[in-house]
Amino acid sequence: MKGHDYAVILTGGAASTRLPRATESLRLFRISIASKLYRSIRDESYSKLTASRPIKNWMNLRDAESGRVLWQSTEDMADPHQEHEAHVPKNILKCRTVSREINFTSAERIDKFRLEQRVFLKDNIIEEWFFEFGFVIPDSTNTWQTLIEAAPESQMLPASLLSGNVVVETLFYDNDLLISTSKVRLYYD
Repeated sequence: MKGHDYAVILTGGAASTRLPRATESLRLFRISIASKLYRSIRDESYSKLTASRPIKNWMNLRDAESGRVLWQSTEDMADPHQEHEAHVPKNILKCRTVSREINFTSAERIDKFRLEQRVFLKDNIIEEWFFEFGFVIPDSTNTWQTLIEAAPESQMLPASLLSGNVVVETLFYDNDLLISTSKVRLYYD
């Protein structure tokens, strides 16, 4: 049966049309098959995504000019099923450039590892960043360093306004295939 046939069967046709019993049974059987097929594809896709999700071993944030580590964590903040928290020192907001270093392990080959990050302030996107790592060897541990430039000082918001109100959403991709997501709420202490 072709894919468009399922759409016709699932939408059912005109509301006033009464289907013969044999046709109705066939329609319900086809809906059942389509539902099982959808669940099977969904579950298989989820298993592949979970297996290929890179595991973060550690991460740190540094003042890029001095090289001094301002914050570090070994918590895996890539679990897509929960919102994580990070407590970072508020003096990080005074840095002109921040270096982020992520050490991660991947069991699977990733052809074009990249991530997209959106920074939300009270549910409004205030920044969006795109980073590309490239090829990841299967069963490898990698360190990825990126530089993040701060907004001009005149545009910086105070730590008291940002703390607890900023959520960083990260989408991890292999080329265009989404492999994991992460949400981290930031507190500036």
